Amino acid sequence: MNINAQATTAVPGQREVNGVEVTTTEEQMLGKDDFLQILIAQLQNQDPLDPMDDREFIAQMAQFSSLEQMTNMNEGMQRFVESQENGALAQTSELIGKTVEWARLVDNDQGEEIEYRQNDIVSVRRSEDGSIELLLDDDSWIDQGQLARIGLEAGEED
Repeated sequence: MNINAQATTAVPGQREVNGVEVTTTEEQMLGKDDFLQILIAQLQNQDPLDPMDDREFIAQMAQFSSLEQMTNMNEGMQRFVESQENGALAQTSELIGKTVEWARLVDNDQGEEIEYRQNDIVSVRRSEDGSIELLLDDDSWIDQGQLARIGLEAGEED
């Protein structure tokens, strides 16, 4: 039986097989449980007079073990990233009520220059892109990267 499969890359996640469009989504992808079920089905339905080759079985088990280890490592990394993000937000929330000096770029006749301002932090949040933003007492939001100094006394200058 000869089946010619041609894949096109016009749209990510889509391809054509024998002129029929096939779409692959996350839900349709096989996971480790599916892989194990296929392996068990192969073992149960093999010809007793011509059993599966030992090397082939060992290779499939190694693939399953590798898949399981990669899945576990991915889940562990995801939990680590989430804890780091939550820790950064919690740490930044300690700035609420403190006076900070922050920088902004200002256009003038000579080009751009950095202007420093002082405000109290009222609130913090995580933006849609994952960065941490601070709400100042003048109702403006700044990025955490704009902070120059923290914990100033009101009216303190260099």
